[in-house]
Amino acid sequence: MDELTKIAYNCKKATYLIEKQDIGEITLREKLELKIHLAGCRVCRVFQLQSAAINRMIRNMLHRPVDENIKLDDKFKNQLQHLIDEQLDK
Repeated sequence: MDELTKIAYNCKKATYLIEKQDIGEITLREKLELKIHLAGCRVCRVFQLQSAAINRMIRNMLHRPVDENIKLDDKFKNQLQHLIDEQLDK
């Protein structure tokens, strides 16, 4: 199997490169390999879009300001404590 064929049919490496690219830099060779793979693999193109969306949502969640006014009401706290106590007593 020649080098180009290995790249074209290696989804495992392509998904690795997609993730690596999203968190940092990939080499010029890796970029070329990924581009060749994505040109012929619809599944990995979908994976790339989904991965980017998931990473964007997580970043937004982690950088969202915390609302300090959100609190559990006392009734819920008591019910939860009761359930915990029941489980601990088993």
